[in-house]
Amino acid sequence: MEPINIQDYEDLAFERLEPTALDYYRSGSGDEVTLRANRAAFERIRLRPRVLVDVSSLSLETTALGTPVSMPIMVAPTAYQCLACEQGERDTARGAGAAGTLMVASTLATRTLEEIAEVATGPLWFQLYVYRERRVSEALVRRAEAAGYRAFALTVDTPRLGRRERDVRNGFGLPAHLHTANFADPSMREVLPLTPGSSGLEAVAQQLFDQSLTWDALSWLRSITSLPVVVKGVMTAEDARLAVEHGAAGIIVSNHGGRQLDGVLATVEALPEVVEAVAGRCEVYLDGGVRRGTDVLKTLALGARGVFIGRPMLWGLAVDGAAGVGRVLTLLRNELELAMALAGRPTLSGIDRSLVVLP
Repeated sequence: MEPINIQDYEDLAFERLEPTALDYYRSGSGDEVTLRANRAAFERIRLRPRVLVDVSSLSLETTALGTPVSMPIMVAPTAYQCLACEQGERDTARGAGAAGTLMVASTLATRTLEEIAEVATGPLWFQLYVYRERRVSEALVRRAEAAGYRAFALTVDTPRLGRRERDVRNGFGLPAHLHTANFADPSMREVLPLTPGSSGLEAVAQQLFDQSLTWDALSWLRSITSLPVVVKGVMTAEDARLAVEHGAAGIIVSNHGGRQLDGVLATVEALPEVVEAVAGRCEVYLDGGVRRGTDVLKTLALGARGVFIGRPMLWGLAVDGAAGVGRVLTLLRNELELAMALAGRPTLSGIDRSLVVLP
């Protein structure tokens, strides 16, 4: 039977993925408290539906930084997608394009940013880490601009990699035929498997990521590109205000899928204070824990413009490549459409805070 929800795809992906790759995709940091909280927090939010509303015609189309998309559901950046299927990020781009939505390509992709752009039929953003050698990051910016990417998602929650104990136990690294494709320098592209007790990715991040990063990095990035910059990894009102002050066009409320500091708020718990602090001065998005159309509806009601999905996309990719990615996105879209109808909210603009009750 064809999968009918995200959990079905997850179950099938668990059967098909190699164990080390599966652990890399599904793991959180520490005790994985935040990983679980991202999901549980959605379950505690209740909906207040309205009735006797004409829902014979519903509209899900919206924009992300002015770019039209078919729905407020987009694809988050995730690394090393060729661990899920041979075409990896290229299939993700195909699936997102078929669904009429946006994909954010990762710096740590296993296909080059040019290869991804070559097959994409939908809009692309590029997720950027800032390296100790700023020229490395600047070269990625220039390449992304030339390839037609429309914005940068600056990831700010990773001065060091979170302690992902599944990866440590497995001695996580990339198999010999895969590399971090956006780099030619072996010291930048190789994530070598280590003996159990060490993570190859943690070792590379420790060596290459700029641990001295401050808000000046956002100013620096804005000074070298005319493309809009979205700050990914904001979880507080204080940082939301600073992001706006430093010229961010958008914010993605994110705890890195529960993979960085363990024990932090779930993203949907952090969302209201970020929205309030921004006060409409930039667009606000969310990732983390979204598994149902009702999750998207709750996120929109709390003031986000849209959501980004990571792991659900990976499960679709592992099960059926581009078609699986497209199907996962379509399932979520159909669930959101039904939830809007049953909640008496036929338009995205009609979804507001009165729809939800927080715990």
